[in-house]
Amino acid sequence: MSFAIVASLMAVGTTVSAYGQVQAGKAAEEQAIEQARQEKIAAEGRELQRRQELNKALASNVVGMSTSGMTGEGTPASIALESAKQVGASEGMIGLSEKLRRRQIRMQGKMAKGTAYTRATSTLLKSAADAYGGFQTYQANKDS
Repeated sequence: MSFAIVASLMAVGTTVSAYGQVQAGKAAEEQAIEQARQEKIAAEGRELQRRQELNKALASNVVGMSTSGMTGEGTPASIALESAKQVGASEGMIGLSEKLRRRQIRMQGKMAKGTAYTRATSTLLKSAADAYGGFQTYQANKDS
C-alpha cells in the first residue's frame, strides 16, 4: 500500500477522532446547562414549599396569639419580627447556596468542553508527528 493511502487513512482517522472529542465536549457542556436548569426549577419548588410552610406556621401563631387575647404589640410582636428576620436570612443563604451549585455545574460543563478541545488538539498534533515519522521511514526505505 502506498504511503499516500496510509497517510490519507491516518488523516481521516485523526479528523474523526478530533471531531468526536469536540462533539463530546459540547455534549457535556449542554448536559451541564440542562442539569443547572433542572436544579433551578427544583430549587424554586423547594423554596415555594418552604414559604408555604412558613406562612402556615406564621398564620398559626397569629391565630394562637389572637385567641389568647394578645395584641400585635410588645414582646410577642418583637419575637415574631425577629423570627421573621431569621427566616429571611436563612432563605437568603439557601438561595445563595443553590445559585452557587448551579454555577458550579455550568462551570464543570465548560471545563469538560475545554478539556475536549485540548484532547482534540493533542490528537491532531500527535497524529501529525506520527505521520511525519511515517514519512521519514517511507523515504528511508524508498531510497534503499
